[in-house]
Amino acid sequence: MEPMTIVNDIIALMESVAPQSLAESWDNSGLQCGSRTWPVKHIVVALDPSLSVVKTACEKKADLLITHHPLIFQAIKNIILDSPVGEIIDLSIRNRLAIFSAHTNLDSVKGGLNDLFAEKLGLRNLNFLEPATEIADGAHLLHAIEGQHGLGRVGELASPSSLGALAETIKKTFGLATLKISGSLNMPVKKIAVCTGSGSGLMKQFLSTDADVYVSGDLKFHDAKDVETHHRALIDVGHFASEQLMIDLIAGRLATRFKEKDLDVTVEALRVESDPFQYI
Repeated sequence: MEPMTIVNDIIALMESVAPQSLAESWDNSGLQCGSRTWPVKHIVVALDPSLSVVKTACEKKADLLITHHPLIFQAIKNIILDSPVGEIIDLSIRNRLAIFSAHTNLDSVKGGLNDLFAEKLGLRNLNFLEPATEIADGAHLLHAIEGQHGLGRVGELASPSSLGALAETIKKTFGLATLKISGSLNMPVKKIAVCTGSGSGLMKQFLSTDADVYVSGDLKFHDAKDVETHHRALIDVGHFASEQLMIDLIAGRLATRFKEKDLDVTVEALRVESDPFQYI
């Protein structure tokens, strides 16, 4: 009789997808709720562990929910079951649904979210926008020495384009009706920097490269003023659009590993989320 797969087994598999040691010091990737010993037969993957996502996971009789964003970012002093987080914790425990997140470690790992985002844009000759050597400390050091990981990516288009044409390609690729852009639409672009999620914190790194445009989310007014000064450009695709790619990424990687290891576990990509912002 084959041993039963438990939450801890999936955590070990996720370590090969996005090593926990690559998570930023402020992050809280990893097991958020549940027991490492709970059995796992069905996994669902989503961007956020929101109440609606957790309810859907419970309706699907899932044993484990894997998300990008953690349920808990900062230490909580109490668990009140009628509070937003408390309600999610209560629902997950009552339904024996464990919740696990792979956040900044999935952003940094080679072959992770930033590489997929860059691939969608057709970029090649990729380098890290912020190599792991600059963010490494302690457990990060091994990965830094290997030179395999880092935040953001910088790459080149196969052929030069204009900022406007690039924007139209991005809209089509990600199914977006609008984009927020800083820079002349006629500006020629060849080299592009990208960062999934909130990219404002890597503006200094972008400006230190020779990339023409920075494609990210949650970019700010003063970021736009800075690129004006440096005769560069920004394309803000939004936080959601740049990160929802992780759903298929994780679901696909796990499905492959389950097949390789002949595990009787299924994984499903949840498609119940949408951008919380509306653009009119």
